[in-house]
Amino acid sequence: MSKPLSSPLNARLATAADIPALTVLMDRSISQLLPAFLSPEEVAASHEIMGLDTQLIADETYFVIESSGVIAGCGGWSRRATLFGGDHTSGRDAALLDPASEAARVRAMYTDPAFTRRGVGRLILSLCEEKAVVESFKSCEMAATLGGEPLYIACGYHRIEPFEAETSNDVRVPLVRMGKAL
Repeated sequence: MSKPLSSPLNARLATAADIPALTVLMDRSISQLLPAFLSPEEVAASHEIMGLDTQLIADETYFVIESSGVIAGCGGWSRRATLFGGDHTSGRDAALLDPASEAARVRAMYTDPAFTRRGVGRLILSLCEEKAVVESFKSCEMAATLGGEPLYIACGYHRIEPFEAETSNDVRVPLVRMGKAL
């Protein structure tokens, strides 16, 4: 059920106890928000390449956004090389980035479908950017879904390059590498 627009958004760091609820939110977000941008096959394949990277929770760089005690969204940033993907995604790289020459990563942003267009994504981005600056990063990059791209453009991110993520069933999911100077 949707909450009134007047409900304030509150941010906190995610904990391991949040993982089950975040997993449900992510699945619902992928299944309900991406069909406007992707084919049914691409939406199904998105579950393979997207999801929660628990390293973000361990690094204390992953946020939960709540409205009246209900999780409205989640997302975070990383000082590690992995650009996108969850624990189950192949090709992850936990190497630490050099803030002087590399961009922090904005990662795993999801909004509950009942809370779209209420500032959840903007709040997450502002938190990520603020924390990345504190750690001396000069820019942020992300792998944006086609559904998220309009928000990121509105928040000052620019397209670096479109690309496709390969999946085990040979379906390619379109993504866009985007960046922003901080």
